[in-house]
Amino acid sequence: MQPISLDWHFLWLCFEKIGVAWLLVVPTGWLSEKQGNSVGVRTFPLVAMASCGFLMILPGLDNGDSSRVLQGLVTGIGFVGGGAIVRDGVSVHGTATAASIWAAGAIGAAVALGHIEIAIVLAVMDVFTLRALIPIKQYLENQRGDSGERSNRSANTE
Repeated sequence: MQPISLDWHFLWLCFEKIGVAWLLVVPTGWLSEKQGNSVGVRTFPLVAMASCGFLMILPGLDNGDSSRVLQGLVTGIGFVGGGAIVRDGVSVHGTATAASIWAAGAIGAAVALGHIEIAIVLAVMDVFTLRALIPIKQYLENQRGDSGERSNRSANTE
């Protein structure tokens, strides 16, 4: 049996990258939890960490395998996000949460692949979208409600 060898420098790099991915999505998880969503402060960091971890495994794989891992990751996170979408009669809830789960995966992937700038922009824009656009969303909902025209089409209430 071969002894386990530990590359301390790589271990530190793993903590650094996975930790950055974790830190970048905690605000999104906090906002989601604060709004009472079932997906929140624990799920978002876990998605980012897992995405980062899966892609950090890639340097030992050739480019074709790397591409397939990334494709599988994007698909899998889309599936997880799809679980956050709930239909209630003609209303659909959770679409913004599902999109944020996908963004959390992209943040983790960007950190793993060394594109911290992309990860930062995604994290900032995600929190901005979830927080700053609430007044616009409420205004549009009020306009829809004030007009008295409630159609039978599916209303997306995020």
